[in-house]
Amino acid sequence: FFFFFFFQAEDGIRDAQESRGLGDVYKRQVEEPLDLIHLSLDERIHVKLRGERELRGRLHAYDQHLNMILGDVEETITQVEIDDETYEEMTKTIKRQVDMLFVRGDGVIIISPPLRTG
Repeated sequence: FFFFFFFQAEDGIRDAQESRGLGDVYKRQVEEPLDLIHLSLDERIHVKLRGERELRGRLHAYDQHLNMILGDVEETITQVEIDDETYEEMTKTIKRQVDMLFVRGDGVIIISPPLRTG
């Protein structure tokens, strides 16, 4: 007996052709905003948060409120302070590494998925 299994490609699988950029990759895969997040599971993403915070890490999980669990995270906090004597703005950047981080969705401003090329 011989058994043959045929698997139908999903809509998101692209034909072998030269990429025309990011939009070409997502064209048939993204119908709703959260679809773009779903395509980024287990990928490194960039998240900008309120309070001048930015995160870069691997997306492990998310929900409809944009609560996320990120792993291997680099957090960057930018603080702008004004010198009392010279009134000059001084920008201070603090970075830290975190193994695993829960991000509450109401603080998310923007999520940038990884760059996908052909």
